[in-house]
Amino acid sequence: MVEMMERKQIQVLNLERVQALETWLKTTNTKLAQVNGQRKYGGPPEGWDGPTPVARCEVFIGHIPRDAYEDLLIPLFSSVGPLWEFRLMMNFSGQNRGFAYAKYSSSVVASNAIRLLHGHMLEPGFRLSVRRSTEKRRLCVGDLPATTRQEDLLQVLRELAEGVERVSLKARPGIEGVSAIVAFSSHHCASMAKKMLVEAFKKHFALTVSVKWQSEPNVNPGDPLPAQKPPEGLLAPPPNSPGPSALPPRLASHASITPGFCRAVGGPATPPYPHPPCSSSSKGQLVSAGSPVMLLHKVCEATGVGQPLYKMYYSHAGPGGFLYFSYTVCIPRLTAPFKGLVMILPGPTVTATLEKARQAAAKQVLLRV
Repeated sequence: MVEMMERKQIQVLNLERVQALETWLKTTNTKLAQVNGQRKYGGPPEGWDGPTPVARCEVFIGHIPRDAYEDLLIPLFSSVGPLWEFRLMMNFSGQNRGFAYAKYSSSVVASNAIRLLHGHMLEPGFRLSVRRSTEKRRLCVGDLPATTRQEDLLQVLRELAEGVERVSLKARPGIEGVSAIVAFSSHHCASMAKKMLVEAFKKHFALTVSVKWQSEPNVNPGDPLPAQKPPEGLLAPPPNSPGPSALPPRLASHASITPGFCRAVGGPATPPYPHPPCSSSSKGQLVSAGSPVMLLHKVCEATGVGQPLYKMYYSHAGPGGFLYFSYTVCIPRLTAPFKGLVMILPGPTVTATLEKARQAAAKQVLLRV
């Protein structure tokens, strides 16, 4: 399966361009990191001694040829000024998705990049589009119970997602329930949260919420969110409650979801799959003792039906960098195999991606058995 997927990758890649990238990385000792469908340089790079970027320091780069990589793009955008970060959006195939983000130390340098590089011809027939990045950092989480408390929701969100800074609740006339405006430390954190919060609320609380981008107000990024009057029947945070900085961004792995929020939504007081210690699998890889694959293994072992056999098939790529895999899971002493479709974000390698798909398939099988 791995060999077949790697052959498909080679067929769509420009191997000459890939080799040029690898040579440039070795020659310049440049470090790139693969993170959730994007390849990142810096944030900041090693040896950075400039200021940390604030608002309006990032530019969006569009119309990038699909076989153009960092060896062409980073030197070009560094010619305007030192790059604090460069992110190239990637497909599972190894091609880029046609756009990237470059972040500088100041909005002045970012403006110069737009002025000097917008319309630049990187290759014949490809003129780059360079404009200011919107850098949205706020989400609107809707359809929350009317009994939701602001401090409980803040703690829950900080357990579920990275970079949550603050929360403000609001009610709309004629609409049951409340919505929450959630501010994040970066656009990347907000984007990652937008992809996973709907499923996370279903998993932990059996609660269907809506998550969408919230339009950015014309305020400085360090300003607090506008004060919201709690809707009728909603308890406001006590006046002496600690501010956002008093709680850690991520709670310890053994901590449970805040009971107050669980009571408000009628969900379980702890996640269905807590964070257990890890154990070594037969192949020498670290596998969580509470991972879906391990849990299914233990269920089959306890019931004496034999160990499951996984067959994973790559199906197609969807919006937002998600990949779809169909699966067949055969359990020896059960007459009918389990079949279905799972959606995941790609891992850093083909093997890691297949393992993520296998975990997702095992989770679906567990829900069905």
